[in-house]
Amino acid sequence: KTQVTFFYPVQVGGPLTKVIDGYVAKFEAANPDIKVVPVYSGNYLDTTTKALTAAKSGTPPTVAVLLATDIFTLIDEDVVQPISDFVKTPEDKAWLAGFMPAYMASARVDGHVWAVPFQRSTAVLYWNKKAFAEAWLDPKKYPKTWDEMVAYGKAVTKKDASGRVVRWGVGIPGNVGSAQWLFGALAAQNGVRLMNDAGNKTDLTNPKVVEALKFWVDLNKVHGIHPPGIQEWGTTPSDFLEERIAMIWTTTGNLTNLQANAKFDFGLAPYPGKVTPASVLGGGNLYIFKKAPAAEKEAALKFIKFLTSDEILADWSIATGYVAPRDGAWNTAALKAHAAKVPDILVARDQIPVSVPEWSTHENARTGKVLNDALAAALTGTKTPEKALADAQAEIERILKPYR
Repeated sequence: KTQVTFFYPVQVGGPLTKVIDGYVAKFEAANPDIKVVPVYSGNYLDTTTKALTAAKSGTPPTVAVLLATDIFTLIDEDVVQPISDFVKTPEDKAWLAGFMPAYMASARVDGHVWAVPFQRSTAVLYWNKKAFAEAWLDPKKYPKTWDEMVAYGKAVTKKDASGRVVRWGVGIPGNVGSAQWLFGALAAQNGVRLMNDAGNKTDLTNPKVVEALKFWVDLNKVHGIHPPGIQEWGTTPSDFLEERIAMIWTTTGNLTNLQANAKFDFGLAPYPGKVTPASVLGGGNLYIFKKAPAAEKEAALKFIKFLTSDEILADWSIATGYVAPRDGAWNTAALKAHAAKVPDILVARDQIPVSVPEWSTHENARTGKVLNDALAAALTGTKTPEKALADAQAEIERILKPYR
C-alpha cells in the first residue's frame, strides 16, 4: 500500500478526530491500495512547526491542513508543491474550478495553485435580540453601516445606578491572534486591503486604513460603547452569553456553542460597512509537501479530492460549523436540509463573495506580530492610530523589501 501521512491541527482526542478517522476509513475502503495515517498535531502553530521540522529532517508529511495565511512561509521554506502541478485530467480541472473564488484568492501565488480550501470560516456579527427589544430597537434588524452600529450600540449600552457600564454595545476582539483578522475586516469595510496579493507590500498608512483603526479606537474613546483597552477573543462568547456585551464580532465557529448556551434570542448577521459591507476569511487549506515520494503525492491528491468533495464538505460543515468552500456542497440534500433547520449558517455563506483574505505576507509571523503590536498600542492608548500604523508600516517595509 502507498502510505499517506496526514498532519491535522487538533489536540489528540475529541469529536473532530472521530470525524476525521471516519473519513479516513471511508476513503481507505474505496481505495484499498492507499493507507492514510492521520497525525493529530496540536493547534495550527504546533502543526506548522512540526510539519516544517519534519520536512527539513527529510521525513515530511505527505499532506497537511495548515493555515491559509502560512502560504508564503511554506513557499519561502520550499517545502510545498503546487497542487496545480498534479491537476491534469478534465475531471481534476473541473474539481479545482469548483471552489469559491474568494477562498481560492489565498491559495494562488505566481500563477500556481498551492493549496485548496478545507476548513474555512468567516467572521460575523452576533446580536442580542432581547437587549435590542429592551432598548426599543427592532430586534429583527441588525446594523448595516458603521453609523448604525454606533447608534444601536449607544441604545443597548446599559449602566447601573452608579454609572458603571453593565452591558456594552459592541465588542471586537483585539488580542494577538484575532486583532489582525478583524482589523482586515474593518479595513475592507472602508474599501481598502492591508496587503497586496503577492504578500510583499503593505498599505498601513493609507488614510482609509488609519480611519478604520481610529473608528475601532473611538468605539470606546468617543462613543463609549466598547469595553476599554483590548477585548479578549477567548472571553467574547461568554461576555455575550452573560449579556455583558450586546453585539460581538467573532467566528462562525462559535455558532453551535452560542446556540447551545444562550438564554435569550440572538441573531447572526453579516458585517456592516462604511464604504461597503465586508468580512475577512480564516481557516485552513490542504497542502502537499514537495519532498514526499511521488507515489505518495499522487495518492495525496486522491485523498484531498475526497476530503473536498461536495458530499464530504457538506458533512464536515454540518459536523463542525466550518463554512463549506464549494457551491456544490451547498447544493447537496444534506446541507440544504441542515440550512433549513439552522438558517443562520447561510449568513456566513452569503457573506463570502464580499470577504477578503486574512493578513498574509512573506515572513508572516514577523509582520503579523508588528501589526498586532501596533493595534494593541492604539487600542490601549499608548500610541495614536496614525503613529501606531506609521511605525508598523516602516518596520514591515524593512522586513518585506527583500521580497520585492
